Amino acid sequence: MKTDKLYYEYFSANPYNAEITEIRRTGEQEAALVLDRSIFYPEGGGQSADRGSIQGAALLDVREEGEEILHIVSAKDARRLKPGPVECLLDLRRRRDYTVCHTAQHLLSGTILRIAGKATVSMRLGEEICTIDVDSPVLSEETLLAVEDAVMDAIEENHSVIIHLCPPEDISRFPLRKAPPEGEDAIRVVEIEGNDFSPCCGTHCASTGQIGMLRILGAEKYKGMTRVSFIAGRRCLKESRLLRKNALTVSRAFKAPLHETGEAALIQLEKNARLEKRLGKLEEIVAENEAVLLAAGADGSDTAIIAKSYDDKSMEELLRIGNAARQKNRSLYVLASKTDLKFAVFTRDAGKDLNALFGKKLESLDGRGGGGNGFFHGFFKDVSNLAAFMDSLGERKTE
Repeated sequence: MKTDKLYYEYFSANPYNAEITEIRRTGEQEAALVLDRSIFYPEGGGQSADRGSIQGAALLDVREEGEEILHIVSAKDARRLKPGPVECLLDLRRRRDYTVCHTAQHLLSGTILRIAGKATVSMRLGEEICTIDVDSPVLSEETLLAVEDAVMDAIEENHSVIIHLCPPEDISRFPLRKAPPEGEDAIRVVEIEGNDFSPCCGTHCASTGQIGMLRILGAEKYKGMTRVSFIAGRRCLKESRLLRKNALTVSRAFKAPLHETGEAALIQLEKNARLEKRLGKLEEIVAENEAVLLAAGADGSDTAIIAKSYDDKSMEELLRIGNAARQKNRSLYVLASKTDLKFAVFTRDAGKDLNALFGKKLESLDGRGGGGNGFFHGFFKDVSNLAAFMDSLGERKTE
């Protein structure tokens, strides 16, 4: 049954009355409601479908199939519904968001074509960020800034957005930015007065002023083209609020005025780099001292095992200690971190098969890890198994 499409004209949060003509089971979890008339835009033209509710049932998706509009709801909600009159509520905030972003995309693509001479190949209106793929391997920062300024000029000048229906209008008289789809009986052409003509089935603002604002977030190479990311409308307001909130946090942390946080951050990074360099040298000294103490307890033979667990050292610290200790003699050093539940075996003998020495014991205590000649490491799920593994080494000598 044909559904009357009212979504181009309907832009309100007020309830709208329609009738369910059919309820179709589309899967175990979903069902499709067919209405005699619909205020909900179905997914298409790069624009996501509307959301809202039908007689209290939340819309999960809206799809167009032939002359019908399928309104997808959960199977649970569908079971309480029946053919007949229903109340429809449109999620107006979401509709406005996508309408603004879609109109902004037309304006942006038309402006890039006018200024840079490059066409838009594809577009995507995401939940957070929108993108267009421009047929150019590169768009300079200067070009993008000029485009952004020109788009804002058009927004502030509040140009009309006009919808042309072809037929009855003659599509050949419009300077289209892209070719119209083939095999369509009727094509909508969206004109942004003085800026753009493009065939499109999406929803659009009545004028560019309703976009409010557009920000180009960046550009990157993508399959030989340039992918431009942007936001528009209240998404710009949302980002501005977030950036200011973060900037105020940084300002308080650095005890610097808001407009000087960038410089303050660079100064702090330089200070941190110097401190990290100094800390690294101190850690090397600490590791060397600990390595000397460990080596003092070994007889220096290639059969001695020096096993030690640490309560307060990470595995990263033990790697420094172990690497320093194995340079002292040919003993085996088994060092464990109780905080990380990990251990590692260190030896200067690259030909020693450590897996043969420690592999079975590791598995018997439900540990994981492995290694081979000159290298072995592992970890445990609890500290008791790690302790049992280390205790089993004791004064044990290798074969």
